[in-house]
Amino acid sequence: MKAIVTGAAGFIGSHLSAHLLEHGDEVVGIDCFTDYYDPRRKEANIAALRGYDNFTLHRLDLLTAPLTTLFESADVVYHLAGQPGVRGSWGEEFVPYVNRNVLATQRVLEAARDVSLWKVVYASSSSVYGNAETYPTTEDLRPQPVSPYGVTKLAAEHLCELYRVTAGVATVSLRFFTVYGPRQRPDMAFSRLVDAALSGKPFLLYGDGEQSRDFTYVGDLVTGLRQAALSPWTGVANIGGGSRTTMNEVIDIISRLAHPIDVVRLPVQRGDVRHTAADTSVARDGFGYTPHVLLEDGLAKMVDAARLVFAVDQV
Repeated sequence: MKAIVTGAAGFIGSHLSAHLLEHGDEVVGIDCFTDYYDPRRKEANIAALRGYDNFTLHRLDLLTAPLTTLFESADVVYHLAGQPGVRGSWGEEFVPYVNRNVLATQRVLEAARDVSLWKVVYASSSSVYGNAETYPTTEDLRPQPVSPYGVTKLAAEHLCELYRVTAGVATVSLRFFTVYGPRQRPDMAFSRLVDAALSGKPFLLYGDGEQSRDFTYVGDLVTGLRQAALSPWTGVANIGGGSRTTMNEVIDIISRLAHPIDVVRLPVQRGDVRHTAADTSVARDGFGYTPHVLLEDGLAKMVDAARLVFAVDQV
């Protein structure tokens, strides 16, 4: 397949691009290298991709890029680009979330409508559920986001469904549940935990540590993304890792894998949900998604990768 990957230089986008390239797909990456975190990390993310003859990168903003021209010869668009982060989405900072999560998605869908694409696969989020009423959570539960970020992800998901039903654009919206692995964004909890374990710096934990998440290893996720793209199935599906675990348990695991962590406990932040857990039966039945990587194994991969980077930085 010829695939477009928006957000190709990000954490998930770079892993997905590598996965597609390893399967022989042609990949056209689009990324505008925003400064939500250090763009040099994104440069490092895509360094290995440059060795593939079938990889091309365009430094473009989805809000202004000539998307119809870019999509004309593509089979699939994996739309991963967006403004991440729950805690930063309040107040005046809401504007970039609307622009990059809602308006950019509408432009992607308009361009997809104008060309003959097989599929648009959109990266939604478990944040659309908010504090879900039941666990594991199924897709038919009414979404009730508790953050502006979650509102924008749900709005973009509704756009995908709208274009699917009314314009014939084959879309899949996958609700990601807390993705982790090597190269995870530096603001995310596991990345900060591993950094604290290796550097000796304190880890700031918001809440009592008994909050739990359904953690999904990035390798399982990108496999599921490609499975969804190849399948004729369309609609909305959860993508989880099958390993709902508390933050206190994660701290213990990383402490065993690396070094004991100095934890500083702080009040819960607004927008943070207490628990998440995914029912992934729709994804399993629809396109064969099954997570395989156990949490401790995935964390070990993350620690090993971080050790290499940490060693280089110390030289």
